[in-house]
Parts: sequence; structure tokens; C-alpha cells
Amino acid sequence: MYLIGYDIGSSSIKASLIEVKTGNKIASAFSPKKEMTITAHKPGWAEQDPEMWWKNLVLSTKEVISMSRVDTEQIKAIGISYQMHGLVMVNKQYKIIRPAIIWCDSRAVPYGEKAFQELGNENCLSHLLNSPGNFTASKLAWVKENEPEIYGETYKIMLPGDYIAMRMSGEINTTISGLSEGIMWDFKNNNIASFLLNYLGIEKSFLPDLVSTFSEQSELSSSAAKELGLKAGTKISYRAGDQPNNAFSLNVLHPGEIAATAGTSGVVYGITDKVMYDPLSRVNTFAHVNHSPGKNSLGVLLCINGTGILYSWLRKITGQITTGYDILNEKTAQIKIGTDDLVILPFGNGAERMLGNANIGCEICNLNFNIHNQDHLTRAAQEGIAFSFKYGMDIMKTTGIHPSLIRAGNANLFLSPVFRDTLAGITGAVIEIYDTDGSEGAAKGAGIGAGIYSGFEEAFKTLKKIQEIEPDTKKTEEYASAYQKWISFLERFVNKK
Repeated sequence: MYLIGYDIGSSSIKASLIEVKTGNKIASAFSPKKEMTITAHKPGWAEQDPEMWWKNLVLSTKEVISMSRVDTEQIKAIGISYQMHGLVMVNKQYKIIRPAIIWCDSRAVPYGEKAFQELGNENCLSHLLNSPGNFTASKLAWVKENEPEIYGETYKIMLPGDYIAMRMSGEINTTISGLSEGIMWDFKNNNIASFLLNYLGIEKSFLPDLVSTFSEQSELSSSAAKELGLKAGTKISYRAGDQPNNAFSLNVLHPGEIAATAGTSGVVYGITDKVMYDPLSRVNTFAHVNHSPGKNSLGVLLCINGTGILYSWLRKITGQITTGYDILNEKTAQIKIGTDDLVILPFGNGAERMLGNANIGCEICNLNFNIHNQDHLTRAAQEGIAFSFKYGMDIMKTTGIHPSLIRAGNANLFLSPVFRDTLAGITGAVIEIYDTDGSEGAAKGAGIGAGIYSGFEEAFKTLKKIQEIEPDTKKTEEYASAYQKWISFLERFVNKK
């Protein structure tokens, strides 16, 4: 018996097939093999065609089935993880009426800030646990004002994972966790945030029906099953945003536990049962996958837009596109801590919430043509990303999250010893690396939602820790010195903006 999980990213769509009994990954595949296109018609914009997600999901599914050669009758449930905060809009025929405005698009910042001021900071924070900021509700407000004809065609709005579930089943629904990430859930009243929707002039009827995160949410339709090569009627039984799902994949479910990722964007995600928030909304609190009204389980999320995308960009721009990341990491490790005073601020992927929604761009500072080479650049990038994690984690402490242990999957920048050692060294936290990823977590979530696993304990009994990184206390002063230099440049550019 098997489970299939999907991770709907902005770079690629990954599928993983999990054997229920052993928890082992039987096969996985991603598509496309090069990163998916993100369209930016103006600075700060970021859009994708949802049909591109579906086409690549079909391709990754077929590849997994071909690789594994399993009997698809034995695939019993489907789980979906997806890029958060996006806006997908469809008409009454369930057809896309504009490209999706995705997570790193910052055009809606003024709309969220205006709502925050006019509705009242304390009012928003006590009900929403966040400023409306640059999230899904604010993005829809932008469409309403700037594209009234498209807004007038709207039947339903969805998050990216809701759209994929709709393509699979023909049904439109979402979760409390999903509404909370779009800043459309009122935690004080345990209901849809009507006061914000009314202020923005958004019809409540646009929102999908609610289903539980772990439940038989819908079934695979005959037409979708034919496209995917799966069995019609297969249960779709789990859905979560990529960061709550990443934490879930690492069995991070209890107060005080921390998960981190460093893919296209970088995230630290800590669990609390206390209703607390950052007064400046620089880090954001959402309903975690196991949250329910009356039993708080909240995820405090620090998001840095420009992490892995910076490393990928440097690889291309320095002419190393054919060089594997493992080779780059080896070369980077030869450069000393502090990178001979070269500093990179990794903020070139849109407005950064932890900087008060400032869009300062990526800055390369102190570059010396006689000293620095491409290996200095990649080291400065990795250090700058780790330092931005540290900066944000200090903000998280105001919400009661005090990380001393960080769990992460064995992927992306966590494959780099320089990044891992820098992050451990500057934060003082132990880092545990596990053999899992978001698509595997989504598959296990589907197993829980379909009742195949009895609960979290059974689903995660096979989770494997493969490495542990302790902070190198002998290098504490070196890391601290490099961090202070980085901070001085950050403050200079933030103050300019």
C-alpha cells in the first residue's frame, strides 16, 4: 500500500511515492528539470500560470509511476504541499482568469499597510495575529482596484494548493490553516475575518468551503485520474502550505520545536500554543497543521525571500552553471569566515517582511577587484543568508520562540557545510538534519487524513536523523565579528529606503 505526496513549489513540482508500512520513499521525481518561469511585468511583481503547475505535476506523477512500477490501485491517498500566500482566481466555469500572483510578489504592500493603519494595529494583530501585509487578501484588493473587469468575473479565489486539489477533484475547498496564511482567519472569533474582508470590499462568497487539514477532502476525478495515470476515487486527504508542511515533515508539532528550510526562500518556523505576535508584523503567526479552534497550535514564521535563489543566480552569473552545487560548496569552504570583508545582503527577491516590507534589493558591499574572486562571492552569499536567519530569529524571540534546536531536511542550502556551520555558529543552535522533504511529508499527511496511519506517532516512527551539527565555540568570535559587519551594512541600506 502506498501514498503519494506533492510539493507545489515556485521552481518545480515534486512528487514522492511512500510505502505505508516502512515509510520508505519508493520513488520521487520533479518537473521541470530547469526552474519554472516567474514573470515580472514590473519590479516587485511575480506571477505564474497555474496551468504550468498542473502540467508539471502530471509529468512528475508519470515519472514516479514509471520509476516505481507500482500497481496504482495500491496508491490509496494523495497529499498536497504548496507555495504559500498566492492568489489564484477562477470564474464560474472554474477557468483561470489571470495569472497567479505568487508569494514573492510585493505589489500589494501599500494595500495591507493602509488596512493595518485604518483598521488599527492592535485590532488587526489581536484578531489576525498579523498585519494584512502583502498576503492573499491584500493581493485580491489590488486586483479589485487595478483590474476591475477581472475582479468582476471572479467566482472563487484559491491558494495554489487549493487550485491543484480542484484540478484533481473538481471541488473547491480550503483549510483554516490556508485562510490564516492569506490573513483571512479571525483567531479571536474562530471564524472568517469578516471585518477585514468588509473593509477591503471583498465578497465572502469568493472564499472556498472549509475542510479539515487531515480529512478525506475530496476524491480524484475520472478525468484527472486519466491524465495522471492514477486510480479514480483516490482520496485527497491532506493539504498544507509549504512551511507548515515542512515543519510537519520533520515531526515539528509541539510548542518550542523549530523547523527551517533554505530553498528558493529561507524560513524558520517555530511552534507555540500562546497567542502572541510581533507588534511590527515582521514575523508572522499562522494556524499550524494541527491547530483547531479551542486547541491552539500556531506556527511563527520568519521568511527571507532571497536565499537559494541568490545562490542559484550567482552560479549562473559567475559562469558556473555546469558546476554542481557540491563542488561549489567545497570551493566555498576554502574561504575564511568573514570573506575578507566582502558582504552580501540577500534581499533581491521582493519586499522583505522582516525588514518592515522594505524592498532594499540585493547589495554586494566592499567588493575589491584585487582580493575577491567567485568563491568569495559564494561564501559571502551563504554567510549573508545565514546572518539574515540570525537577524530574523532575534525578532522571533519577541513572540516567545527561543530556538536552541533547529530541524531541517537534507536539501538545498542545508547540504552546504559552510551554511550549516555558519548558522549554528552565529545562533548557538544545534542543527539536526533529517532524511525527508515536503513531498514525503505531504504523503504521510495524506496517510493520516485517510485513516491509514492511526496518528502522528505511527506516521513518523520511521523518520531518520542523518546528521547533527553542533556550534563550533572556538569560532564564536569570528562569526560574531562578521555578523556585526553585515548588520552595519544592512542598517545603512534599510535607513536609505
